[in-house]
Amino acid sequence: MALIVHLRTVTDLRGKGDRIAKVAFRGLSFYTRVLENCEDEARFNESFRWPIASNVDGNEMLEIQVFNYSKVFTNRLIGTFRMVLQKVVEEGQLEVSDTLIDDNNSAIRTCVSIEIKYQAMDGTVGAWNDNEFLDDSNRSENDGAFQFETDSLLSGHSQGSGVSPGRSHQSLQSAERSFRKTGKGVFSAMKLGKIRPPKEDHKGKDEPAILETEDLDRKAMRLGGGLDPDTISLASVTAVTTNVSNKRSKPDIKMEPSAGRPMDYQVSITIIEARQLVGLNMDPVVCVEIGDEKKYTSMKESTNCPYYNEYFVFDFHVPPDVMFDKIIKLSVIHSKNLLRSGTLVGTFKLDVGTVYSQQEHQFYHKWAILSDPDDITAGVKGYLKCDIAVVGKGDNIKTPHKANETDEDDIEGNLLLPEGVPSERQWARFYVKIYRAEGLPKMNTSLMANVKKAFIGENKDLVDPYVQVLFAGQKGKTSVQKSSYEPIWNEQIIFTEMFPPLCKRMKIQIRDSDKVNDVAIGTHFIDLRKIANDGDKGFLPTLGPAWVNMYGSTRNYTLMDEHQDLNEGLGEGVSFRARLLISIAVEILDTTSTEIMNSTDVQTEGIQNISENVTGKIEEFFLFGAFLEATMIDRKIGDKPITFEVTIGNYGNQIDGVNKPAMHKKKKEGGESDEEESELIQNSSEDETEDDGDMVSVSSTPPMKPVITDRNYFHLPYFEKKPCTYIKSWWQDQRRRLYNANIMDKIADKLEEGLNDVQEIIKTEKAYPERRLRGVLEELGSGCSRFVTLADKDQNQAGRTRLDRERLKFCMRELENMSQQAKTIRSQVKKNTVKDKLKLVQNFLQKLRFLAEEPQHSIPEVFIWMISNNKRIAYARIPSKDILYSIVDEEMGKECGKVKTVFLKLPGKKGFGPAGWTVQAKMEIYLWLGLNKQRKDFLSGLPNGFEENKALKGPGLQSFPPISLTYTMKQIFQLRVHMYQARSLFAADSSGLSDPFARVFFSTHSQCTEVLNETLCPTWDQLLVFDHVELYGEASELRDDPPIIVIEIYDQDTPSKFDKDPGKAEFIGRTFAKPITKMSDEHYGPPRFPPQLEYYQIYRGNCTAGDLLAAFELLQIGPGGKAELPPIDVPTDSEKGPILPVPMGVRPVLSKYRIEVLFWGLRDLKRVNLAQVDRPRVDIECAGKGVQSAVIQNYKKNPNFSTLVKWFEVDLPENELLHPPLNIRVVDCRAFGRYTLVGSHAVGSLRKFIYRAPDRNANNWATAGEIVVNMEPEPPVKKMETVVKLDATSDAVVKVDVSEEDKEKEKKKKKKKGGEEIEEEEPDESMLDWWSKYFASIETLKEQLRAQEAAAAEAEEKEDMEIAAEGADVKPDESPMKGTKGKEKGKEKTKAPKEDKKKKNQMTEVMDKKNKQKIDELQVYNKELENEYDNFEDWLHTFNLYRGKIGDDDDSVTEDERIVGRYKGSLCVYKMPLPEDVTKEASFDPNFGMFQGIPNNDPVNVLVRVYVVRATDLHPADINGKADPYVVIKLGKTEIKDKENYISKQLNPVFGKSFDIEATFPMESMLTVAVFDWDLVGTDDLIGETKIDLENRYYSKHRATCGISQSYAIHGYNAWRDPMKPTQILTKLCKEAKVDGPHFGPGGRVKVANRVFLGPTEIEDENGLKKQTDEHLALTVLHHWEEIPHACYKLVPEHVETRPLLNPDKPGIEQGRIEMWVDMFPMDMPAPGPAIDISPRKPKKYELRVIIWNTDEVILEDDDYFTGEKSSDIFVRGWLKGQQEDKQDTDVHYHSLTGEGNFNWRFIFPFDYLVAEEKIVISKKESMFSWDETEYKIPARLTLQVWDADHFSADDFLGAIELDLNRFPRGAKTAKQCSIDMVVNEQELPTVSIFKQKRVKGWWPFVARNENDEMELTGKVEAELHLLTAEEAEKSPAGLARNEPDPLEKPNRPDTSFIWFLNPLKSIKYLICNRYKWLIIKIVLALLALAMLGLFLYSMPGYMVKKLLGA
Repeated sequence: MALIVHLRTVTDLRGKGDRIAKVAFRGLSFYTRVLENCEDEARFNESFRWPIASNVDGNEMLEIQVFNYSKVFTNRLIGTFRMVLQKVVEEGQLEVSDTLIDDNNSAIRTCVSIEIKYQAMDGTVGAWNDNEFLDDSNRSENDGAFQFETDSLLSGHSQGSGVSPGRSHQSLQSAERSFRKTGKGVFSAMKLGKIRPPKEDHKGKDEPAILETEDLDRKAMRLGGGLDPDTISLASVTAVTTNVSNKRSKPDIKMEPSAGRPMDYQVSITIIEARQLVGLNMDPVVCVEIGDEKKYTSMKESTNCPYYNEYFVFDFHVPPDVMFDKIIKLSVIHSKNLLRSGTLVGTFKLDVGTVYSQQEHQFYHKWAILSDPDDITAGVKGYLKCDIAVVGKGDNIKTPHKANETDEDDIEGNLLLPEGVPSERQWARFYVKIYRAEGLPKMNTSLMANVKKAFIGENKDLVDPYVQVLFAGQKGKTSVQKSSYEPIWNEQIIFTEMFPPLCKRMKIQIRDSDKVNDVAIGTHFIDLRKIANDGDKGFLPTLGPAWVNMYGSTRNYTLMDEHQDLNEGLGEGVSFRARLLISIAVEILDTTSTEIMNSTDVQTEGIQNISENVTGKIEEFFLFGAFLEATMIDRKIGDKPITFEVTIGNYGNQIDGVNKPAMHKKKKEGGESDEEESELIQNSSEDETEDDGDMVSVSSTPPMKPVITDRNYFHLPYFEKKPCTYIKSWWQDQRRRLYNANIMDKIADKLEEGLNDVQEIIKTEKAYPERRLRGVLEELGSGCSRFVTLADKDQNQAGRTRLDRERLKFCMRELENMSQQAKTIRSQVKKNTVKDKLKLVQNFLQKLRFLAEEPQHSIPEVFIWMISNNKRIAYARIPSKDILYSIVDEEMGKECGKVKTVFLKLPGKKGFGPAGWTVQAKMEIYLWLGLNKQRKDFLSGLPNGFEENKALKGPGLQSFPPISLTYTMKQIFQLRVHMYQARSLFAADSSGLSDPFARVFFSTHSQCTEVLNETLCPTWDQLLVFDHVELYGEASELRDDPPIIVIEIYDQDTPSKFDKDPGKAEFIGRTFAKPITKMSDEHYGPPRFPPQLEYYQIYRGNCTAGDLLAAFELLQIGPGGKAELPPIDVPTDSEKGPILPVPMGVRPVLSKYRIEVLFWGLRDLKRVNLAQVDRPRVDIECAGKGVQSAVIQNYKKNPNFSTLVKWFEVDLPENELLHPPLNIRVVDCRAFGRYTLVGSHAVGSLRKFIYRAPDRNANNWATAGEIVVNMEPEPPVKKMETVVKLDATSDAVVKVDVSEEDKEKEKKKKKKKGGEEIEEEEPDESMLDWWSKYFASIETLKEQLRAQEAAAAEAEEKEDMEIAAEGADVKPDESPMKGTKGKEKGKEKTKAPKEDKKKKNQMTEVMDKKNKQKIDELQVYNKELENEYDNFEDWLHTFNLYRGKIGDDDDSVTEDERIVGRYKGSLCVYKMPLPEDVTKEASFDPNFGMFQGIPNNDPVNVLVRVYVVRATDLHPADINGKADPYVVIKLGKTEIKDKENYISKQLNPVFGKSFDIEATFPMESMLTVAVFDWDLVGTDDLIGETKIDLENRYYSKHRATCGISQSYAIHGYNAWRDPMKPTQILTKLCKEAKVDGPHFGPGGRVKVANRVFLGPTEIEDENGLKKQTDEHLALTVLHHWEEIPHACYKLVPEHVETRPLLNPDKPGIEQGRIEMWVDMFPMDMPAPGPAIDISPRKPKKYELRVIIWNTDEVILEDDDYFTGEKSSDIFVRGWLKGQQEDKQDTDVHYHSLTGEGNFNWRFIFPFDYLVAEEKIVISKKESMFSWDETEYKIPARLTLQVWDADHFSADDFLGAIELDLNRFPRGAKTAKQCSIDMVVNEQELPTVSIFKQKRVKGWWPFVARNENDEMELTGKVEAELHLLTAEEAEKSPAGLARNEPDPLEKPNRPDTSFIWFLNPLKSIKYLICNRYKWLIIKIVLALLALAMLGLFLYSMPGYMVKKLLGA
């Protein structure tokens, strides 16, 4: 199934040059290597192989193109040869020589000669021998290997992960590939005649990766051509281990297992309120449960809408897996108290992982749907509004801003569900079927078992297994099968849960039942996302029937299993435990049907057995392993012989493994009978099986004693003899699953590598990252389409489950889609969009990785164990899919038939921390796994040059696998290791530094560099030479594929005098590298030699621990010996003695640089060895040179330096990426010339300190001409189109706000035009205070956030649309742009460009919001101020000084704890000489060098004014889940405790305080604002604190001393608070920045530099008089200061910043946030005015009078004893405050027969109300034991209920209505118009606010829920609401009920309302009248009619007679 093309020669070429050829078939191209300096003939002699999945059609074409190769430009096409394959298909083999044709389709002289072979899939042609190529006997068919994606060319090595074994060495170098699909026309037209091919193949702009200059110069490293010695690629991890050839695969650099290590987590849950709870008159409590912890809210009485606002925090210290599987359960319970547990109303469950995977790890203000688990037909039981957040260490949760919350009443739009989950979730049954298990360990170790064994001698099946399934917080178990290793259950466990469930994983465990305690045998997790798909064509969760493999601890049976955790599923299993046959299905329940069970309890029931072959046909598999090298064996185990054991499942396991197949197999697999068995073996393969029927598996290597390598490590002396292992095993044949996963894995690996490349190119600022990204996308697209063709081919395999079919369809859809998207995105990649597109493509990578994980296992993983002295020491675990063989290359495992470097690690918890960082052993191992019948190629991937040694000699045993290999070919090399430097290493000593040295391992050799003392950035500059390195195998293979080099970096600990051991070395980190190899017959010279220095990332465990800059070359020693090796070109001036420095060609090119250092001062130095620091000095060192600061004479008195600027000169590499780090060390000078290290800091990159001359031309600053910046209002829609061009020639006009009055007029006009009623008059200035400003600003902030979200969502949508649109006819360049412009015009909310976002916002607010009054605003930052302004390091930088070791364990030492102080200063690096533009400045002071115009650093006295506004989300400090917070301010020695003003029981306290402190900088410059919890007894606890560096703010050019307000006013709430007026500030700033101005002109103009600003010039004082002023103009300029040439700093506006509170005891986890700001005023300036009053608004006292006039249509509850009459004794109850503490009842209207009630009853509710927050404030004691009152804020809601009074039993609740006083529906005019819609459709009706209307009267409906849970109307009430302020209420008092003053008249009630036996006749009359009135009338009428008739009949005869007789 392959097409093989052997390209021999191209002759008759013209001229001389480098040639390269490209061979293409079916859109897949291969490149040859580059032949340098060819003249008329190019001898390629290379083979290319295309594995093909479908037969070749006779019309298909082969195309060969020959190019002149160029390193810089595009390759030039010489000619093309195309051939139709008809003849080849017929004959199978063909030799062809033919001429090429050029661009114009005319033949040229150049001639190509090729040979083609084709082997069809069905074997119809080409059954030929491998070595049939006529002129080359040793070439194997695998030659021109197929590799399926463009190679990554990172760091001069090409990556070869997906290559077929044994590919020829010639083609290796050049395995450059690209996909170029020529149009279909070319193929079809070829037969008709020569037509012109598409030009794009060689002239297109967008060439595939190979033809791009950027990639070419990398390629040139291997292929020829000179390179600038400084072109260095910062090699990322992928680069380190990249790989040219196919014989080796990539080692994994990260060693330590990350899973299973406990971490800190905090789950915080706020229960805000519940709504629409089902039930009558409830007293609800909410229970919050996580795992086993429960917490309860308080109980609210008689309400279905309780408001809690209670906060709960749960702290955990567990591994992530355990944490994310914990279930959060929220339940609402009705009337729970001490005596009874209450009844459950409803619950809501989700797992912690779901919350953690949300954005910001939280759900904020979302509604949870409650449902009743005991009654699944019941529907929704209510809604619970809550916030849930999960914080891990180091997570920073941004709480959305929470002021003035208008309730998110849209419940449906804010449900607590992850995106994509439908709001209507249904109930479903989850069926987990457990069939059987096999391969369980013999594990019962109870004492009884041992006794039994001693007496009876039997150790038979002593395990009693059962299966336990945990899902969504519920547990189900099967029955226990006594004493069985192969238990058969055939049971199913049924869970009933909402679908889709909010719990991601199901945990399935096999446990051993034991009387004492059950232990887990093995655990498997099933991720529901992997077995279901929620898309349109998705499928419900389904799995199996399939085997799942379980891994855990080793199978040795000890009494105490130290790795028991592994069996519980924590951490990576180190051994196979068992496999379990299960299936999962889900059925959605129809809750309307009657026969379903209502409860959600777990059930277990029996099921049918399933047939044997349902999981696939059993096949015989063969696993082969060859151990080529075992080095770096830990010295602790170096004295005993070592053996390696390979196991797959239980096969090969020495303890209880299965070796003999025929007998065991029946038992093992429960497989077919023996007859079938033997038949199976007979038919498995034609020639092999006869002899290997009795082949015995060899699963371990012979024991061998290690030999010493160096002080730390040993190695096994394998030399030329390499031991092998082989195992036969039997498994169901489910390879297809693994094949599909492999294809996707390879696509993903390739993609990941390409993306790393692109990031590297961007990071190192190389050219054309967009080209590389386009190449990556092209590969991705073709890779995906290739998957679709491959995966599609066998749909009908045995043992396929529904999940297999659905997953295949799903993966094919996804990859097809991805391929389309990749094409679209590729066309959109431009220079400026690279980064955005890169993010998009990274999503593809995650998706591919997700898709590749196969949920249904097949072949278990392979374990390799190192066993010494019968102890299992260390292991490696290799997924079986990675070593699985397939005849199709893409499907083959990435490590199958390759040499893999494996590092063995310690099992379980032993592998955590430092123990896990050391290598236990480094193995070079070759593995092959495949069907036994396919095994003929199993050795083909091994390095060539060996002979096989069989276990037995004799005829017919040829097909036995070897038990060892003897290598006959041996090459001798010299390895040169150029160790230049390392940077940013771990601090391993208590001083915070290290004494690093590096140890280099290659094969069995090791050498060390010298030790450099006290540095984290050692420059060793050392060449290590390894002589006489022996490597086994063919020379050419070693050239392309040398073994890896391991470099370990250690810290040398200085020994003490008494120590015999010369100082122990501590591990710092490790990295890998591949050397560049030169064979003895190759020339040593460019482009490959000398090698380039590259960066290699150093890892310690899973953390990065620095970078190593080094180069490695491996030189073959030929027959002439060492004399022929290139000489080592050492610099002559070396004083290093015997240590060789890095030679000239390798070391970087240096230039002279000057580094200027600004020494400002030292801060917060901690004690050193208990002594205080008194005389510190700073030493700066870089590349061996340095400078020392002056000594600070008395650190306590003045910690600043006396000399500010010093400099030193140093030789640095020209290439900025190679600049060494700069070290800052602080020492304390003690007496007698001693000095001690205080702390140090390494500046890793000098880039940000390199001086770059300003680009004069860029901004046209210098040009003359004025720019007018005009300030006047304008509608925001146009604003969007105003482009602010700031070049000097144009008159750009920037529009901003003007004066108040214009706006007011504007707005009023606008309102009146709108014709809406103006409900609110303009507020009176005197009414406004600072809080008005604050709340208005918060609204703005929220709107900005919303707009940003909308813009982001829109952008995403646009992106999706573009991708979907598939830009077929639209030019990709145009479409996105058009879209954006259109949208921006249409959408007012789109975010404005950054510069004028603020200006715009001020306007948009005014225009957009008709009812929002114009209030001056301030800026609310929802983060720390310094984050917005780059830490205020505009010229003064702060460097943290570190000391002490970096902790070994993640938890022990945090970064902050190692900080021992801070050094303040700055650096400036520039090439000599000093740039002219600086020295020519008029005021240039040579003493200050580049640091011109900095202030002096003498002590300065400052008044610091700290304003603390409020804190939010504080961590509860008391048992009751609350805290009593107060503020503590510390600055220097001053500490202000505001203890007496603590706020009782509040987690969101409003402090509203300002504090004044006088301080002297620099001594007192670190301000700490802390929040403490007040305790009656004992000390107060710290809740959290925040630290602010005031000094950097004070000196910053952003002027952070006192924020500038939005507008200038002399009085009122917005009065200017800075002692300097805007004009003074402006004048000072202009002077400092050397800017010309300000010049104030007539007519409201001011000119600064070449900018002219316009603005208002009048101001109004307190008395309303207007006067002229320039302040507005000056302020306008200040707002635009960043646009002024030379100024460029944005000034800090008036603001409030939000700072996280942290507690040192809980590092990294936020304990709440505090809103505050700081003003600073120098004491030598005029004193500032008094502080602004920000004290919390006092709630305003109001009185609400509610008059209940009448009720109507109230439902009738009581039956009359005598008459059966329905009636009700109605009364109305009302209350305003949350807990009914002020409830009031009317009197009772007895015996209402119509539901009408008349009351005329007044309720009076006095309350305190915060207008701004729309909350009622109540203070009350929580319980009788409370010390003081707690303040609660609750929404202003009036509740009215209607009741039926009963004398002897409890009153019956009939209905209720709740009115939110801020927005409730207007009452109906009459009872008739009043309907239930007023409650149900509340959102759609116009609402009123009682605070605006003051008086409202009308009818409102009472509602309640009926049995079917539906709202029904239960009555109507006519009420009048009247709101008065306390003063008004005092002036016009009114009485309660109907009392004086202002009494209400008595209601006119019908008399029946008196009890009927007092007045029986009346009531009877009433009864009769009311009830039987019509009946009586009808009866009377009927009687009358009858009487008439009777009378008529009676008198008729008489009349007749009279008439007749004529009487």
